[in-house]
Amino acid sequence: MKREGTHVGAFVGIDVSKEHLDWAMHGENAGGRLAYDEEGLQELVRRLREVQPALIVLEATGGLEMAVLAALSVASLPVAVVNPLQIRNFARATGRQAKTDRIDAKCIAHFAAAVQPPLTPMPEATTMELGLLLARRRQLVAMIVAEKNRLSGLLGPRKVARVVASIELMITMIEKELQNLDDELKIKIEQSPVWQAKDKLLRSVPGVGPGTSRTLLLDLPELGTLNRKQVAALVGVAPFNRDSGNVKGRRAIWGGRASVRSMLYMASVTAVRCNPVIRAFYDRLRAAGKPYKVAMTACMHKLLTILNAMAKAARPWQVAA
Repeated sequence: MKREGTHVGAFVGIDVSKEHLDWAMHGENAGGRLAYDEEGLQELVRRLREVQPALIVLEATGGLEMAVLAALSVASLPVAVVNPLQIRNFARATGRQAKTDRIDAKCIAHFAAAVQPPLTPMPEATTMELGLLLARRRQLVAMIVAEKNRLSGLLGPRKVARVVASIELMITMIEKELQNLDDELKIKIEQSPVWQAKDKLLRSVPGVGPGTSRTLLLDLPELGTLNRKQVAALVGVAPFNRDSGNVKGRRAIWGGRASVRSMLYMASVTAVRCNPVIRAFYDRLRAAGKPYKVAMTACMHKLLTILNAMAKAARPWQVAA
């Protein structure tokens, strides 16, 4: 029986930012803004327990949502984490043009009620920690790229020795921290028998190194649980038709998980050189006149399909005789 002051069966959306948590309830005026700190999280949990929602939806925001997911899951509240692209497309489809954190929370709540995505299971402690470490690793890699780009822009008359020295020092420091992080990731994986087995399985494929394996394990936990079409669409390597009436447009990939797609591309570049199956597939496409980008995208798709099938069957890489 519904108690006074509760909204049993309501759908809640939470917009997560670095400093605030904005939450809203579909079809209700309930909601508000809380600070994104320990006290704010506790207050959010308290309020949502009173609400007794049917579903709470968060956007995947590069790791920012993990503490919220953990707090809600520990409190036994039903929560789902969804791809931000789904929310943006839903907002456009429902005619929402204005954008504030409060409006975003309301849009997420509306999405929760209309779509009702499946619940996101709480990651085990090791998985969560590894996920945060991997997110930090991507940040460090991006910082190195940015510093090297700045250095390349200082050639010729713009080259100032003091500035060059400062950039080179930063690159050295970040690369050292990146190495330390890689060492820590390796130790964490080796300490978990389950993760070690998964890592060994994926790395048995020529072209798949430790970076690709860790990214797949942490950013694509669905690997091995979906069919080939579903996993390709999830990553964003499934080409979609772009036709209108009698006009046949070029098929293109879009959306998906950018971190997985980027790492999969690098693995495919390596696989074209050292993996006999992927190399033969690439050569056949190029011989048929396919452009480089088209051939590489197809190789990414094939490599992902192979990895998904291996994860599903729990069998290491094998080349047919």
